[in-house]
Amino acid sequence: MKQGISGAGLGLRREMLPALLPHLPAEVDFWEVAPENWIPLGGKFEKQFRECITQAPFSTHGLSLSIGSSDPLDITFVKQVKTFLDRYDIALYSEHLSYCSDGGHMYDLMPIPFTQEAASHVAQRIKTVQEIIERPLVLENVSYYLAPGQEMSELDFTLEVLQQSGCKMLLDVNNLYVNSINHRYDPQRFLRSLPSEKIVYGHIAGHYDEADDLKVDTHGADVIEAVWSLLESAYAIHGVFPTLLERDFNIPPIAELLKEVRRIKSIQAKFQPERSHAKAVI
Repeated sequence: MKQGISGAGLGLRREMLPALLPHLPAEVDFWEVAPENWIPLGGKFEKQFRECITQAPFSTHGLSLSIGSSDPLDITFVKQVKTFLDRYDIALYSEHLSYCSDGGHMYDLMPIPFTQEAASHVAQRIKTVQEIIERPLVLENVSYYLAPGQEMSELDFTLEVLQQSGCKMLLDVNNLYVNSINHRYDPQRFLRSLPSEKIVYGHIAGHYDEADDLKVDTHGADVIEAVWSLLESAYAIHGVFPTLLERDFNIPPIAELLKEVRRIKSIQAKFQPERSHAKAVI
């Protein structure tokens, strides 16, 4: 039986390991890794990862699937991910609803054109991935700063991909907030329009204020109050779902990160007082 996730999680980075091991903090209900950062590793890091995964459930959040690219899907890579998931008994493989390759890897997440043609293209690639990994692919709404060739809204595009492909959704609350400011739309309407049954888990993170009307998704700062409030709205609309704190840069001591993890748990408890954890996802 593959591991499920519940409650409040934290992204695991290799530089955190000395402070975390030998015993992972009990406050963190689940952890998340980018499989690309662990697939090629052996020796000490593989031993440390195995030590971690015996203590708590894990999810994965990939970086290089490039699901929206016009380049051929990297089948070899997808099979490597499948092997990684099976080896460590991980149920969930999440990625970004974006692309990062065009004749070569671009090392950035680019916005997929919001068109019907692009939605159908992405949906077919998702189906291929799902057949290989033998799990639903879980796709995250990403932050974007331009919308080239836009023919439909971000919301309509997202709903179309979910419907055509049968994939699930990772709801990134910070990305929703950032996009709602940068592209001037109502995040509450976006939330209300999402199908609750598609939301597998969520992310929350900090961002950088370039200007009042320009927010940059960085995962390098504390979560702001407006984003915490939007997370509460998401729970009120969709019910409590497992939620993970992302922190990729300017990483503070673990004790500081655990304060935000505990805040996720306290908000979850407000909307699910009869239980100490969010609903489990298998």
